[in-house]
Parts: sequence; C-alpha cells; structure tokens
Amino acid sequence: MKFFIDTANLAQIQEAHDLGILDGVTTNPSLMAKEGIKGQDAIMKHYKDICAIVDGPVSAEVIATDFKGMVAEGEKLAALHDNIVVKIPMIKEGIKAIKYFSDNEIQTNCTLVFSAGQAIMAAKAGATMVSPFIGRIDDATWDGVALIKQIVDLYNTQGYMTEVLAASIRTPLHIVQCAEVGADICTCPLSSIVGLLNHPLTDIGLAKFLEDAKSL
Repeated sequence: MKFFIDTANLAQIQEAHDLGILDGVTTNPSLMAKEGIKGQDAIMKHYKDICAIVDGPVSAEVIATDFKGMVAEGEKLAALHDNIVVKIPMIKEGIKAIKYFSDNEIQTNCTLVFSAGQAIMAAKAGATMVSPFIGRIDDATWDGVALIKQIVDLYNTQGYMTEVLAASIRTPLHIVQCAEVGADICTCPLSSIVGLLNHPLTDIGLAKFLEDAKSL
C-alpha cells in the first residue's frame, strides 16, 4: 500500500520524504488556506514546490463545479508538472470532467466519495484514483473501512484499474485496517504515519538494551 501525506505543509512533506516512505501528496484549498497560501499565483507556485519534493502523484483540487470550469482549471493544474493529479468532486459534472481528462491522458482523483455506487461511476469514467472518506463515514456512524473493502472487491471483480485511495484517515489503526482490506493507497496526516512506529514494548525493550549496554 502506498503512503500519501494529506497536507500543504512543506516541512511535513519533507519530513515524510526523509523517512523514505512517502509515495505522494494530497491537498486541497482548505489545507492551502491553513498554511496561509492565498491567491491563484501563490497556490500554483506552492503546487510546484510540493512537486519539487515528492517523486510521486500530487493531487491538486479544482474549485469550479461546472464541466467547463473544471476542465479549464484541471488543464492548468496538469500543465504545472507531470506528477499533478487533478482532484475532481463526485458530482455529475465531475464525472463528465473525469471522462474528458481520461480521454486526454490527464490523471484524476475523484474525491468526496461515500458509497460504492459513486466509486463505480468514477471508475467507469476512467478516474485514476477514487477517494472514499472513511473518517467522515465513521463520524456518520457507518463503517468506513467496510466501504473500502466493498470498493476493492468490486473493482477486482469488474477489472477496473482505478486505485482505491483511503482518505480522511484519522488514526494509525485506520492505516492498518485499510491495508488489511486491500486499499491501494492511504492518505493521512504525518502524525498518523509516524504513529505506526509506536509500541510500548518497543520502548521498554530499547530502554533495557541501553541499560544493559552501560554495563559492557
């Protein structure tokens, strides 16, 4: 399973890269705003800065919700760097845009997916990736990981090539569960990835080794 970091923070992206486990980045206007990045020129430059760090897909989200607007924005984003994946919302006009981009060999990430039916529509349109938001599904008292498994099984049965990108991951446990059910990618904050390193027995064992080393 590939690890993407969900942020616009360059320092965190660099830290994940330096760990040697970073495969890509997802970001959105909310994450850009959180970093104080405003204005079209600044946003476009920031995407380029991210691509300079990451040797892998970088999802860049469109703002428009109409077909022509999404196509215009998506083409500008895709022209920034070969690693850019155009992030398109799961709406009717979005499906049209995904089909257009697929026909023109531009990679897409269909976002805001909350059902298997939506995932089928995205795959049929030719999405490169589909992003079910498992944390938000859990918040609504449904089972987000179960949806990931359902979509993975559907895609395997039907032979769809779209990758399943588990999004809205909140905890290290989410990452493990998504790996268990066959997600192709997970995207999450750096804290969730680093959290996979933690175990009290590791801490106890290391402390014991260091203590014993002092007696040598």
